[in-house]
Amino acid sequence: MILALCAGCGSSDDVSESATESGSVTESSTDTAVTEEETSEEAVTEEAETEDTASDTASEATEAESTSEINAFIDDYPSFKVTSTSLNNGVWDDVISYTDRGSNKSPQLKWDAVDGAGLYVIIMDDPSAWHFMHWKSDNVTETSLDEGWAPKSEYVGPYPPSGATHTYEVYVVALKAPVERIKGDLGSNPNFEENFKALDIDAQGNSGNIIAVGRLAGTFTY
Repeated sequence: MILALCAGCGSSDDVSESATESGSVTESSTDTAVTEEETSEEAVTEEAETEDTASDTASEATEAESTSEINAFIDDYPSFKVTSTSLNNGVWDDVISYTDRGSNKSPQLKWDAVDGAGLYVIIMDDPSAWHFMHWKSDNVTETSLDEGWAPKSEYVGPYPPSGATHTYEVYVVALKAPVERIKGDLGSNPNFEENFKALDIDAQGNSGNIIAVGRLAGTFTY
């Protein structure tokens, strides 16, 4: 077919050379297409692997394994024990979630009074979702909170993507005195460490305000 198309256009050598060049162009185009396809597939695969890795890491957390590598700075503070009937075998109960299986109720919490503490701040953090803040309550003076204690303005339950497992960490921060405000709102909180450390300065500008931190960690899968 190539010879018929090129009749009168040159010698058979020219035709052969033309065919070779045409073949090269075809091969080059094919290679480019394959390369682009492979690159696209690699990008999708890498993204999926990243999400899978985050989910796998989160699913390994347990109640005893309350220390998060991401929030390791909190280990610098003295600690105290916090318990919750909403956390069982390292997994948060459905009732605390903001899903069709849950009731969006804040977890039950209990701890012993910390010496010197004038109040407590409660924070729930999802470190695997850009430190999404799910719970922020300040000026807490009680040491036993029933399930559903927090109002909706201060709490929104876990709701990870379908099939995903995230780790949710609850911090009870014992403070000497009130702070001007808790930085960060419910939602993405990328400056989590900076905002948390700001609790160490009270409303009067005095440092050393954090006495100790109680901590719980558990997973939730939707």
